[in-house]
Amino acid sequence: MIEAKFYYKNENAPKPNKPNHIGACAIIKYNNKILLEKRADSNRWALIGGGLKIDESLEEGIIREINEETGIIISEESLGFWKMFSDPSRIAAYPDGNIVRITSAAYIINLTENHKLICSDESEELKYFTYQELEKLNIAETHRHIINEYFSSMIS
Repeated sequence: MIEAKFYYKNENAPKPNKPNHIGACAIIKYNNKILLEKRADSNRWALIGGGLKIDESLEEGIIREINEETGIIISEESLGFWKMFSDPSRIAAYPDGNIVRITSAAYIINLTENHKLICSDESEELKYFTYQELEKLNIAETHRHIINEYFSSMIS
């Protein structure tokens, strides 16, 4: 199976052949850990999230993606907008031949209770990780820099 590939600040990244892809991702925190999904299309770990549908706001999109990918239902009030990631070097090359530049709105969600996680067919696994555990994971390049920046902002 051909896997999706993700690039960030990589001069060997392929050039996009489709319009920019707008999406949202979530840093979902519970018990000092963050939730990641192991993507079925790339065998890499990534933040929960995805692309917007044509008629969605960023908030509607991330709420839908969280529910689809984890089974967790959240309200718009529980979303904390953190930052936009729009570096033109954020590229995803998908098995269908589509190559897109990705612009992502990142949200922070603090869960106060443990939710039963329901894995979608887009994911192989859902799991919470500490910062130290994340360093050893094969994380999609388009998400690793978001995670690193988030933890750096927590330290400074």
